[in-house]
Amino acid sequence: MKTNNNFLRLVKIYLLVLTIFSIFRILLFSTELDRVDLNEIQFATIIKSFIMGVRFDIVISSYILLIPALILFTLEIFQNKNRLILQFIFYWIFIFFSIAFIVSSADIPYFNQFYDRFSIGAFEWIENLNFVVSMIIQEPKYYLILIPFFILEIIFFIFLKKIFAEKSNPKQINIYVKIILSLTFLLLIFVGIRGRVQKKSPIRIGTAYFSDNSFLNKLGLNPSFTLIRSYLDSKKSKNSTINLMDSQKAIEKVQGYLNIEDTNYNSPIARKITFDTTLQQKPNIVLILMESMSAAKMKRGGNKDNLTPFLDSLANNSIYFENIYTAGKHTFNGVFSTLFSFPGLYRQHPMKKIEQYDGISSTLLKNNYSTTYFTTHDSQFDNIEGFLRANDFQNIISQSDYPNSEIKTTLGVPDDYMFRYSIPVLNKLHKNEKPFFATFMTSSDHGPYYIPEYFTPNTNDIKKQITEYADWSLNKFMKMSSKEEWFDNTIFVFVADHGAPMNAKYDIALNYFHTPLLFFAPKIFNQNKTYKNIGSQIDIYPTLMGMLKTPYINNTLGIDLINEKRKYAIINDDDKIGILDTTYFCILKKDDAKLYKYREQDKVDYSTQNRAVVEMMTEYGKANMQVFQMMLLNKQTKLNNISTPLKSK
Repeated sequence: MKTNNNFLRLVKIYLLVLTIFSIFRILLFSTELDRVDLNEIQFATIIKSFIMGVRFDIVISSYILLIPALILFTLEIFQNKNRLILQFIFYWIFIFFSIAFIVSSADIPYFNQFYDRFSIGAFEWIENLNFVVSMIIQEPKYYLILIPFFILEIIFFIFLKKIFAEKSNPKQINIYVKIILSLTFLLLIFVGIRGRVQKKSPIRIGTAYFSDNSFLNKLGLNPSFTLIRSYLDSKKSKNSTINLMDSQKAIEKVQGYLNIEDTNYNSPIARKITFDTTLQQKPNIVLILMESMSAAKMKRGGNKDNLTPFLDSLANNSIYFENIYTAGKHTFNGVFSTLFSFPGLYRQHPMKKIEQYDGISSTLLKNNYSTTYFTTHDSQFDNIEGFLRANDFQNIISQSDYPNSEIKTTLGVPDDYMFRYSIPVLNKLHKNEKPFFATFMTSSDHGPYYIPEYFTPNTNDIKKQITEYADWSLNKFMKMSSKEEWFDNTIFVFVADHGAPMNAKYDIALNYFHTPLLFFAPKIFNQNKTYKNIGSQIDIYPTLMGMLKTPYINNTLGIDLINEKRKYAIINDDDKIGILDTTYFCILKKDDAKLYKYREQDKVDYSTQNRAVVEMMTEYGKANMQVFQMMLLNKQTKLNNISTPLKSK
């Protein structure tokens, strides 16, 4: 009696797919070598990370192979060699593992950009699929990822075909032995699905966090696992809107943080802001959101490559805040939180659904300002134009306004062309005899990278060159602006939409959120000054209003950083949040919190020794986010939208 020995066939398939998964992990490792300091990290720790990766690879492989194994073992027991069934199993395995390999391939550039494994967050831009695909196609480095994918895919097909084409094993095996082997093998597959046997719960993402090196911890994950896990989490009803704490308790806490004794408005945080003096002339406001401009790219942020000579010189002649953090790690977070002064809420996209806010645009419009937004590319991306127009931006200047000859990539025109194009527009706004508020969103420091032939960088690395170009473009804009009659009566504000994941020490890459923030107006400000207090991107609007000395109702979670003191800054990393002061950095993921002394780059978790600090920081983060969620649900982000009276504290 002959047998196909499907047990051996499955073992070979396991070895094949685990090898391919490991090759993808090696490729990711090779693209992030600068994160691995062999003087600090033992080689054994790196090996352990790869072993951990195999564990997660086995989980995905076991899920995919469970049904084929059941069918193959049934065929084995009943000595059935049905070609159609074998062909079905072959294509089942080939298709599902090919999908997993596509995810592993896409995970590499995704990780390079976001310092996180592939997740449901990658599909935030599904409504702008053509835009995203164009960006990918126009970025040469992505082709380097596609090459190994196609090679590995071909190898996988050839070897899988060979495994299924192997001749029958003439060795006879007793049917009872086959049953025992089948059950044993299935048991091992179920163990593989669980990922571990010594714990009650199956393997979790947190299992991969075995060391104090955040990169090696993330390296040990499988991107298909993180994608599926994030998708399942996103489908839980409790995650559609956050429910971190009781809303009334959150209101009381936030009112305490903001020193709100009583409120006369139908919003829990609305408070009237007045000033003893006023400016004789209303200045123009130019707000520049700088793509990916981490503070770590600046010389004053510790960078030794002199990438931002202009921004560094400007910071030395401005009101500069050196401990400012962006609300999130996506451009939509940066635009939203800067203009409307609310934090990010995990993976919620704040501008996909059009809501109205008492933001800087509405407030300045009420004070006789014109409001204009400039972007280099399609204004429909991230629903920017619709959202901003609903929130009192009168003019949106975007790719459709520029000559086709100047559009170089999916991201539209280069930064310096947008700035050149803007000067006549700003001059025209100035002639209307009212102050203007203009917001610029640069994009050159984001792939696909394009450096104009008329700019000569000093470095060889394209990522450094593009930062040099972005800085040069800012300098060019300021030189052009200085020749215009509106320049002396203008406050220029510079801040990043988000930073870049450079030199990551923790699970949340702080340089992805640490941003320069400077206010430049030499003819308006009496002196230059550097502030060291902790602050957030959401504080720009109230701080700017304080500089304008214009009374208004602050219906946001932002504060005036010059006249008020922020207790903590909150940063949103999609599936976790960070809470910072000038000493501690607390990372909160679900109900698990870790505490670090980030100023010292200390990787020791102090959460056990400092429970009181952890509780204060996590309560602050939860309360602020819960209040924002409640305001969204109750339509309280715009005062004139509110019809239900609110009880005062």
